[in-house]
Amino acid sequence: MKMPRPPWLLVLAVLALHLLLGHEVQRIHEGWISEGPPPMPARMQVTLVREMQLQPPAPMHAAPPPPPQRSKPKPAPVERRSQAPAKPASAPEPVAQPASVPEPLAQAASAPAEVLPPVAQAASAPTDGEPGPEWPLSTRLSYVLTGNYRGPVYGQAQVEWLRKGSDYQVNLDVGIGPSFAPLISRRMSSQGQLTPEGIAPQRYDEETRSIVGGGQRATVFFLGAEVQLASGVRETALRGSQDSASQFVQLTWLFLTGREPLQAGRVVQFPLVLPRRQYAWQYEVLGEEMLDTPLGPVGTWHIKPSRPAGGGDLTAEVWLAPALQYLPVRLVIRQDADTYVDLMLKSAPLQAAPESTDIPRRLLQ
Repeated sequence: MKMPRPPWLLVLAVLALHLLLGHEVQRIHEGWISEGPPPMPARMQVTLVREMQLQPPAPMHAAPPPPPQRSKPKPAPVERRSQAPAKPASAPEPVAQPASVPEPLAQAASAPAEVLPPVAQAASAPTDGEPGPEWPLSTRLSYVLTGNYRGPVYGQAQVEWLRKGSDYQVNLDVGIGPSFAPLISRRMSSQGQLTPEGIAPQRYDEETRSIVGGGQRATVFFLGAEVQLASGVRETALRGSQDSASQFVQLTWLFLTGREPLQAGRVVQFPLVLPRRQYAWQYEVLGEEMLDTPLGPVGTWHIKPSRPAGGGDLTAEVWLAPALQYLPVRLVIRQDADTYVDLMLKSAPLQAAPESTDIPRRLLQ
């Protein structure tokens, strides 16, 4: 009895279909891999030419005085009056128009909300669109790293504050292990614009690499009225929001300009956007502390978050030095009680040359 022959044509058709589907699945998979997160932004190229020296804190520069008033026509001699001389029209007048804390921020804060000093004065905006002289020059700070991650860890770190005109970039690089071959490294990068209201981030990137576990990336985009978190979820953005890296320079700017007074017990508030969620963030000024540094003893102000973040987000406490333009001499970055790194200034910070010769020299020392 003859067996029926298999339908070879049908078998070939099925095999071809499987090959085609397999190729298509591979193509889609490769497409997913290639799309991935956007690449880390290129570092802003700025030449650093000199070491910073300890200097007395510069005078506050909250807002420039109002323009001199036009002098009125003098009265005729027969109408002279014996009055005391008037105050010169060019003398600085105090500007005190406190702006209230944004309602969502005030409601979410656990501590009593204080009225914040104004951070957006029309008179303080440079007429040419460039940032004012209160912003520090491009600076690199190098740190010795100690901490704990499943045991004691050692390494190095650096913070770069870079700016060209109204564009800025903040880079925080942390390496655990030897500098030539770190076991774990993390780069945190923020870039955006300098405005009369402070730093306005446009993008934040966070990349972690390990010699055994590959790498992880997280990117946050600031899209005007919205912010896109690392998960891709979009949420309404609060005015004045900062990211993990920009917040340190925003604090420097607030204290350097006197928009926030440095007083023990003072609470500084602003919205903070971390990769996983947004926070109505609060920093408390704990008080003054003297730290030993390669430049000698340096007076600092210790500032600490009022509460920890959740869900694995990092928090940081900072020691700002008025004699070094309120830049951070020490940083402690925590993931939880047992996982943290402690960064201590390793050498004198390096700064760029002034961008304009008309900036007062005392602001650039």
